[in-house]
Amino acid sequence: MKKMFKILVILSGLLIFVSFGCKESSTTSNLPQEKDYSKAPLDFPKIPFPEWNQYSRAKFELGRRLFYEKLLVRDSSFKSCSHCLKQAHNFQDNVPNSLGHNNIAEPRNTMSVTNVAYFDKIFWDGRGKRIEDVAYRSIILPYIFGMDTIELQRRLENHPLYPKLFKEAFGSDARPTAWLVAQAISTFVRCLVSGNSAYDRYIRGDTNALTDSQKRGMKLFFSERTRCSVCHAGFLFTDLQFHNTGTSMFYADWGRFYVTKDYKDKYKFITPSLRNVEVSAPYLHDGTYQTLEEVIENYNRGGLPFINRDTLM
Repeated sequence: MKKMFKILVILSGLLIFVSFGCKESSTTSNLPQEKDYSKAPLDFPKIPFPEWNQYSRAKFELGRRLFYEKLLVRDSSFKSCSHCLKQAHNFQDNVPNSLGHNNIAEPRNTMSVTNVAYFDKIFWDGRGKRIEDVAYRSIILPYIFGMDTIELQRRLENHPLYPKLFKEAFGSDARPTAWLVAQAISTFVRCLVSGNSAYDRYIRGDTNALTDSQKRGMKLFFSERTRCSVCHAGFLFTDLQFHNTGTSMFYADWGRFYVTKDYKDKYKFITPSLRNVEVSAPYLHDGTYQTLEEVIENYNRGGLPFINRDTLM
């Protein structure tokens, strides 16, 4: 028991060192005008932007402002994108189920949008494909922003700053439509890239970036003994695949099945990234666990018995 506790502590320390890498894309005010937020961290792939929604500083700044804008929400029951995507919590929520318009609860734990630019599947069940579509649907869906697109455009056109900002971002003929709002927010979100953690600095050659305990944790993480890195792989620490890791014996949520309609996908959810994981609690698709120790404990025992449980467990 003491030995297992020690392993849990070491692995928890390991997960801390892949945290805190959003500094390059800070959303505070008074940003230096010459900064190009579309540049990826060292060793990361180039941040992908759609051909029809390329990066510009004006679009980034507009998207940043809209991300925190309350006018996008139908009423005061919901604040803004940042209400559920909290910067202090890795741009996700710190409660198991976020409350949207009219305090309607989301059925799943809100996923982080950090590094989402590199994801080809969005949400726990992978139903989202394009960030722009996700942003647009968040505006109009009744249980999120619940906003009427005509009303949204009216609000923004009557604002003292937004008409000018939209023209700077999208051209002199641009009007503040819901679709352009989604494009601007998506540009900002794509630049929320985490890639300057202690782990990143270590693998780039800074041998002092990690403590001895964290180095032991890294060895365990990438070992055959734990096989954590089989699913939490690559620079994002996710294989972007779907697994049932036995986190419950009473699944009410069928997960990936809702998208594929394949019974082999029942109760499977996408592997979440471990970037900034220390500040990402609660964990799992339903927010079951509050600590990293609880997550590791579940995986150490092989998960709970349930159909379609992944053979990796």
